[in-house]
Amino acid sequence: MASSGNPEIARVFFPAYPMFQLYKDGRAERLRQIVTVPPSDDPKTGVRSKDAPVPPLSSARIFLPKTSDPTAKLPLLIYIHGGAFCIESPFSPTYHNYLTSLVAKANVIAVSVQYRKAPEHNLPAAYDDAWDAINWIASHIERNGPEPWLNENADFDKVFLAGDSAGANIAHNMIMKSAGDDQIRLKFSGLLLMNPFFMNDEPDELISFIFPSSKGPNDPRLNPACIAIKELAAGLVCKRILVCVAEKDFLRERGVSYYETVKNCGWNGVIEMVEIEGEEHVFYLFKPDCEKAGELMDRVSSFLHL
Repeated sequence: MASSGNPEIARVFFPAYPMFQLYKDGRAERLRQIVTVPPSDDPKTGVRSKDAPVPPLSSARIFLPKTSDPTAKLPLLIYIHGGAFCIESPFSPTYHNYLTSLVAKANVIAVSVQYRKAPEHNLPAAYDDAWDAINWIASHIERNGPEPWLNENADFDKVFLAGDSAGANIAHNMIMKSAGDDQIRLKFSGLLLMNPFFMNDEPDELISFIFPSSKGPNDPRLNPACIAIKELAAGLVCKRILVCVAEKDFLRERGVSYYETVKNCGWNGVIEMVEIEGEEHVFYLFKPDCEKAGELMDRVSSFLHL
């Protein structure tokens, strides 16, 4: 029997990659250190970054590429990071470095969205925060919003939503939510899903814990395949979708299923899928200098300019 000074652990999510653990007294303890880096002017690429508050509860890091014309209007990328809805941040070295490289390569302005994390803030908090960020970005369409870089440099006729893993799930849901909101004025050109997380027909232990109000595999936010095909087709209010999967990714089949579901639902757009052979989940974040990460970066950059 554990003493009061050594409370008993009830569960660890997940032993192979521990994010947090639960104690039998109901407390949760994070097991991964939060590491952040400040915004900066990157000397290698010339990309500048800055942080901005996103009312009411969130924030974002904005990335602006080096350009010879300070008044040029650039495609706008709204990026939502992954991390099982529990970890990571736009301010971590991993995502700061990736967005810096992508912005330099693709010559886009990017808004990397922060959202509240489980288990302190269970879903749908992440969806709510991402939606607030999209509405905050939309407040700049008339060029009089609170963030000068968006007022001066964003091309609101070329807006892309993107995310990886759990962030790809959120990005898909933001597209679907915008279809049912007459007040949102952003028009999306494309949706980019990198190694997306969606549920299949099986229960998910983590989702059951961090999203107790959901219907699990029968919740369209988690499993788009369970939605009526006409509703799915009507909700995808963008012109193009690119789904990126990796051969050895444990989520590969779910990304493929999403691609096939959208392709066959009657949606009036173009969906493509690219598969990277021999690689695992979000490999490009952890091996950004490898050849296949470079090839994927080229493909993503092209997608943002088609």
